[in-house]
Amino acid sequence: MLGKLSWAALPLGQPIALAAGAMVALVIASVLALVTWKRRWPFLWREWITSVDHKRIGVMYILLALVMLLRGFVDAMMMRSQLALAAGGAQGFLPPEHYNQIFSAHGTIMIFFVAMTFMVGLMNFVVPLQIGARDVAFPVLNSVSFWLTAAGVLLMNLSLVVGEFARTGWLVYPPLSELAFSPQVGVDYYLWALQIAGVGTLLSGINLTTTILKMRTRGMGYSRMPIFCWTALASNLLIIAAFPILTATFSMLLLDRYLGFHFFTNEMGGNAMMYVNLIWAWGHPEVYILILPAFGVFSEVISTFSGKPIFGYRSMAIATMAICMLSFTVWLHHFFTMGASADVNGFFGVMTMIIAVPTGVKIFNWLFTLYGGEVRFSVPMLWALGFMGTFVIGGMTGVLLAIPPVDFMVHNSLFLVAHFHNVIIGGVLFGAFAGYNFWFPKAFGFTLHEGWGRATFWCWLVGFYLAFMPLYLLGLMGATRRMQHYADTTWQPLMLVALAGAFVILLGIVCTVIQLVVSIRGRNEHRDTSGDPWNGRSLEWSMPSPPPAWNFNALVQVRGRDAFWDMKYGRNPEVQDASSSSEPAAPPAPLTDAATHITLPAPSALGVVLAFFAVCLGFGMVWHIWWLGLAGAVCIVAATLWHSWGPTAEIRVPARALKAGGA
Repeated sequence: MLGKLSWAALPLGQPIALAAGAMVALVIASVLALVTWKRRWPFLWREWITSVDHKRIGVMYILLALVMLLRGFVDAMMMRSQLALAAGGAQGFLPPEHYNQIFSAHGTIMIFFVAMTFMVGLMNFVVPLQIGARDVAFPVLNSVSFWLTAAGVLLMNLSLVVGEFARTGWLVYPPLSELAFSPQVGVDYYLWALQIAGVGTLLSGINLTTTILKMRTRGMGYSRMPIFCWTALASNLLIIAAFPILTATFSMLLLDRYLGFHFFTNEMGGNAMMYVNLIWAWGHPEVYILILPAFGVFSEVISTFSGKPIFGYRSMAIATMAICMLSFTVWLHHFFTMGASADVNGFFGVMTMIIAVPTGVKIFNWLFTLYGGEVRFSVPMLWALGFMGTFVIGGMTGVLLAIPPVDFMVHNSLFLVAHFHNVIIGGVLFGAFAGYNFWFPKAFGFTLHEGWGRATFWCWLVGFYLAFMPLYLLGLMGATRRMQHYADTTWQPLMLVALAGAFVILLGIVCTVIQLVVSIRGRNEHRDTSGDPWNGRSLEWSMPSPPPAWNFNALVQVRGRDAFWDMKYGRNPEVQDASSSSEPAAPPAPLTDAATHITLPAPSALGVVLAFFAVCLGFGMVWHIWWLGLAGAVCIVAATLWHSWGPTAEIRVPARALKAGGA
């Protein structure tokens, strides 16, 4: 009845895993007890858990990403500590089988549940506000997307205390991930968790793309969209194109493991390299799915804190879409060593270098935006400036790796690990923190503490360079990635420097927590009553902070770029396109007697219900509890049909509430 599940699945003989699981259980139990004691369940259920408001869903995405950042960083600290100790005759404190699970979990969590979740959260919160829409195109689907992502998170973290996680690396390459070499449940946890979360991400991509294409306010043509919306559009187009590849690839691997198919085995015509091609056909666009929204954040921040419109708007938009298309032409540079011909390697090497061109265009545009501007060095701007230097180093090492002979020399080394983190931390995470500090006052009505924000930035910046610059040298010295122990003790000093860097980053994370706590406690002192604390340029700053559930009382008429800037200062669009009117931009139209109310979608429990049954489905399939898996699948279909054919609930917001809500 319970399939492969037994008491042996619990880590009773593994003190580290047992302690970690007990600590997580204690934290969760404490939070649940606190909510119960405060009698906040009705409020949480009504206002957050079943909310279909894009702003609240965006906030929940970001909160989930921050929690998973803590989990992923604990794994990183354990890896760095192990490598700082396990030199020569010393073996460190992590046994190999546990270490393998940790580096697999670290990569999976950081890419899928931190970077990806953070960016989707920012896009959810900001995009409808910037284009003048009341919500995303499909609000209930938006809730379903978030809760499926949360279901993937829960299922993956269950492996911490029930069973184990994959020991194969974060991309589970076969044949190592095939049943013959990984008969445990770790790979199954990975596959089912990411399949469920991947469906949520795909639905979110469809939703946000539709929102940008079809729900822009009057006058907001493509040439007037904020750059963040352009990057969000490109990122979500990539999600729509790339994530079905991931889903199909994981489905084939599941068929191999569950039904004895041979898509990626070494027998019966299977080909493991086909998996590598497919996973990177998704994987390299995934890098741009993450980095493009971060580029949009930096564009908004640099423009706002320089007091200037973004330099070269058209070239920024064109470069964004060029990166979007070229990202599908470079996947093979991840495995130059697989044995393809020199012509094939040369083609992908050249394409990789070409994609650096539009990226370079963006760097120069940001620099020219700064030039001559009245630059304010607030916290979001510090993250943007820190990104520019750090990302250039990551980009240049990427161009170096695009040269096949060089790639052959440093393939599978710590040089590659350093480059990857240079791009993901310096680009995506710095962008996430810039956006977090930039739009936090819009979400909650008060600014974050400036001093603790600066401390967070400097700890992250210094810690990053201490932690990852030594890895470039270690890679050139021959240190490979995914090693649990090394014999050459001359590497140890650099490993210790990297560990010191990780501790400095830990201080940055502590500062982030303190910044949030101090800001909440002193929120009355940092209250933003203007709705525009940064002297912003786009429409989200035209409404109160936090915005009402319906965003805008009436649709805004846009007559140029930087719509709110022109509205605020009552002059012609600062940057006019060919269709710009000579009239000043108009503020939101006042309410008329005819506008007696607006209609909003009611809260829906569909998302959390589907997530519950998705976890049942995934857990049942992982442990071969077939009845549980089947029941989960049937209930998912039944709940979807029930919602689709059931009555549509709506909320009517009367005009007096609109007037009280402002905007």
